[in-house]
Amino acid sequence: MKYFSKTVNKQLGEILLERGVISRVQLEAALKKQKELGLLFGEALVALKYATEEDIVQALTCQYGFPFLPLSNYEISREVVAAVPVDVCKKYCLIPIDRIGRSLTLAMANPLNVQALEDVERVTSCAVQAFVSTASEIKNGIKHYYESADAIPPRTP
Repeated sequence: MKYFSKTVNKQLGEILLERGVISRVQLEAALKKQKELGLLFGEALVALKYATEEDIVQALTCQYGFPFLPLSNYEISREVVAAVPVDVCKKYCLIPIDRIGRSLTLAMANPLNVQALEDVERVTSCAVQAFVSTASEIKNGIKHYYESADAIPPRTP
């Protein structure tokens, strides 16, 4: 598996400051909330309504070079959805979006989560490539593809 290193040597907060998304005061408040609640920094910013999920995703694409994939108009095949169990998708806030041979593409809210990538590789026996998407879009995708009336039946081991 390929692990990612930063392509921009700046913290997420610095990128958002430079882009005018947040102020220095908001950055400090979000850092405090992050520590208090054990959140990711981006989650703290969104919880405080200082930034949108899209703002965070765009900054992550700048910081790490992950491609952004908006899921709202993306159609995922039943076979691809069946590759990853729903409990794994919910646990790590990810959804499989494409599979070619033994290569599986995921949309993830946190594509830096190495444990998630390793777990999906173990469960699917596929090499995994990560794209970044918003947590809301991924959760909506999980509801649509796994939990709706026309969703695929649960995968059995």
